[in-house]
Amino acid sequence: MTASELTARVTVTTALAVLPLALAGGWLAGTPVAAGVVAGGALALFSFRLLAARAAAATPPAAWIVTAGLRFAAVSAVAAVLFVHGWAHPLAVLAGYSLLPVIVVIEGLRLTRESPPWK
Repeated sequence: MTASELTARVTVTTALAVLPLALAGGWLAGTPVAAGVVAGGALALFSFRLLAARAAAATPPAAWIVTAGLRFAAVSAVAAVLFVHGWAHPLAVLAGYSLLPVIVVIEGLRLTRESPPWK
């Protein structure tokens, strides 16, 4: 599996995992929770896709620092706007954002299991 295939698989799996969590959160606690889960998942995917693109481009260390700072600032700014206006619950955003690392680990374990053993 190539890096782009892994990125696509993680993106699709995360998007599919966010939907039932958002529906359950919306049913249990209302619209701000559902919006928070969706926003957290979208922010995580945005950050992950940018990180994957920078890794594939093999940029120099100075560019990594700049792009990482810009990525962090963008995610923080969007989260701040969501919280200030009350559009999303902070714990729901955290729940949506936390799905991505779990799915990356699951996909990595799945790939390890499917790959041939080392000799």
